[in-house]
Amino acid sequence: MARFLAVDYGRKRIGLAISDPLGMIASPAGFISRREGKRPPITKILARATELEARGFLLGLPFDGEGNETGWTAEIRALGAEIAKRSGMPVRFLDERFTTAAALRTVREMGESTRGRKGDVDSLAATILLQHALNVPD
Repeated sequence: MARFLAVDYGRKRIGLAISDPLGMIASPAGFISRREGKRPPITKILARATELEARGFLLGLPFDGEGNETGWTAEIRALGAEIAKRSGMPVRFLDERFTTAAALRTVREMGESTRGRKGDVDSLAATILLQHALNVPD
C-alpha cells in the first residue's frame, strides 16, 4: 500500500485516516459529519483524499458478529465502487469488525473520556483499520 485514505463509513460520521508516504504508519485524519438518509458525501471524501495526497482508498466492511455480509456491507461496497469510478484510484476493503470497540478502549486506557468525541473515535477506528491493513499486506 502506498498513501491510502482509510474510510470508516458510518451513518452519522465518516472517520478518516491516512498512511505515511511509505505506507508504514497510519495517522488519524479527522472526520466528516453526515446526515443519515442523505446521499453519501463522496465529493467531500474525494476532496480530503486530494488534500492529503492519497493514492487509493481503504474502506471498512461492516460484517455482523459471525462475519456475514449485511445490508450495510452492500452499501459500503457500492460506495467504494462509486469512489473508484469518480477518483480513478484503487479501492480496497477490509473487515472493520471491532475497530470502534478498539478505538473506544484505547481512549479509555489513556484516561480520556469519549463524551463529545465521537468524531475522534471514528477517526481512531479508521486509523486502527488502516494500520492493520499496513501490517498485513495482501
